[in-house]
Amino acid sequence: MILRIFELTTRKGKYMDNFVVSARKYRPSTFNTVVGQHAITSTLKNAIKSNHLAQAFLFTGPRGVGKTTCARILAKTINCKNLTPELEACDTCESCQAFNKSSSFNIYELDAASNNGVEHIKSLIDQVRIPPQDGKFKVYIIDEVHMLSQAAFNAFLKTLEEPPAYAKFILATTEKHKILPTILSRCQIYDFKRITVEDIVNHLLWVASSEGITVEQEALHVIARKADGAMRDSLSIFDQLVTYAGNNLTYHKVIENLNVLDYEYYFRVVDAILAGDTSSVLLLFDEVISNGFDGQHFIVGLGDHLRQLLISSDTATLKLMEVANAVKQQFANQSARCELRFLLRSLDVANQADISYRNSNNKRLHIEVALLKMIQEAGGIPSGLQPRQAVAVPPSQPTISNTPANTASGQSTPPAAQQPSARPPQTASPANAQPASNQSGAIPQAAAAQPQAARPTPSYKGPTGRSAPSLKSMGASTNEEDNSDSEPEPARLLNEPVTSEKLIVSWQDYISQVDNKKNISLYTALSASLPQLSENNAITHVVENPILLEAINEVRSEFLGFLKETLRNSYLTLNIKIQPKEETKVKAWTPQEKYSRMMEINPVLNELRVAFDADVEG
Repeated sequence: MILRIFELTTRKGKYMDNFVVSARKYRPSTFNTVVGQHAITSTLKNAIKSNHLAQAFLFTGPRGVGKTTCARILAKTINCKNLTPELEACDTCESCQAFNKSSSFNIYELDAASNNGVEHIKSLIDQVRIPPQDGKFKVYIIDEVHMLSQAAFNAFLKTLEEPPAYAKFILATTEKHKILPTILSRCQIYDFKRITVEDIVNHLLWVASSEGITVEQEALHVIARKADGAMRDSLSIFDQLVTYAGNNLTYHKVIENLNVLDYEYYFRVVDAILAGDTSSVLLLFDEVISNGFDGQHFIVGLGDHLRQLLISSDTATLKLMEVANAVKQQFANQSARCELRFLLRSLDVANQADISYRNSNNKRLHIEVALLKMIQEAGGIPSGLQPRQAVAVPPSQPTISNTPANTASGQSTPPAAQQPSARPPQTASPANAQPASNQSGAIPQAAAAQPQAARPTPSYKGPTGRSAPSLKSMGASTNEEDNSDSEPEPARLLNEPVTSEKLIVSWQDYISQVDNKKNISLYTALSASLPQLSENNAITHVVENPILLEAINEVRSEFLGFLKETLRNSYLTLNIKIQPKEETKVKAWTPQEKYSRMMEINPVLNELRVAFDADVEG
């Protein structure tokens, strides 16, 4: 038994010691196996074929796209003694075998991140002077070359410009803009591109089949999109998911492990937005937040979903979709129900919400407002915000009975049980008294029906805390408005005469409410000068600079509403202007004019000039 346990432990330890990550195990060893860089590999093979190899190469591009891999393949291929007809290394000659064992004396790799000083470059230059003992070329691969110091670049410049015929330099970097232009001018530059989602998916399918792993294509698409065009990142994610899910990699296991929002969430959110179902949209967003996802992650994903809908609406742009074929059909079905105008405006709403998310104090409300704006763009007022009949009071709340006892005693209805109304409650009178309830205490159906609650008028509160009054609040109350069964009358506009004296008094009254410590810009803007009243009830006020103008514009609605209410005139208008700067002409004075002016100020100056026998210089 002890021997059996020792044998199993030894096997397990041996397996763990021999495990190699997929990024290394399936690293390309020939030009034909490089993924997604066909243009670059074809150019390098043609250069080998025509014997037009440059003295220095610069491979630049994002991380994980094959820069260092291509550099190693190029170094291995140009030293191979038996090239294949496809211009690939044979993997059988001494040079190829030494390279595969990392024991080649003709290929040197230097990490510029840790060897970035002048002394390291001088050591490299000394090695360049020694010709290769076996093979055609000595190849120097310098990775992360942008990390070299400026002094190291300058020391390397001469050797890079005029190296020996047997020396080849391959520089690799992710930040080409940090390299000196003098270095760039001496290299052939190859820009590596991000690897497409389809190329990554196809390569992962090959890796999965080689490892005997069953995968779903939708799961590989999620991995490829998460990798953001980097093959090394996609292979690392693949290894992680295989460790988590085993040999059966499904779509749901991938999104669970990577903490990625499912496509279905966004399909359901857009369906609810198109239907104007405010409750469903807010509940879906709450479910997303409850599952631990960030609000910005959700709005970014929703913006990408709207982009996919826009792309799928035209057959010419279908190739831009980087999703599985089954998901493409879902996008096509949903995009058929979306208008182009809705998609464009919703994309703008999602983009603005993403940009301003970081500066928002209430981040959840910030996303919810963006979703409500999308519902409005889809076709009108959200269903959850429309005026509706009064909601029935739950059993836990006290029910107010309309009995004669309550009416006779004059008890008022508690505030918690009052229904929202557009006008204040009126005192009961014999003319409009409600009918009494029957003996059983049940309220008649006609009396139980409540009038539809009027939608409250939104008001803007500025820095003074005073709300801008509505037109209806400025109208006089009449007896006809007291009838709850009749429609409310339209707002009445006021038009009392306004004088400059009344305007100044109202203006000063508003200034007295402004906190000159918290809102000094507004206080200064209003106090700088007095307003001018012109014809047609137009108020003109002049400020000195655009900052003061902006301070007034921030509270313009509140301020103008205050003036209309206190002056009882609904036709007032406010015009703020910036005072134009006066142009001053500078005149150059002659010495004689200066002397004459000084004489006017102090006549004794002439005596001093005569005493010293001085002269006015012309």
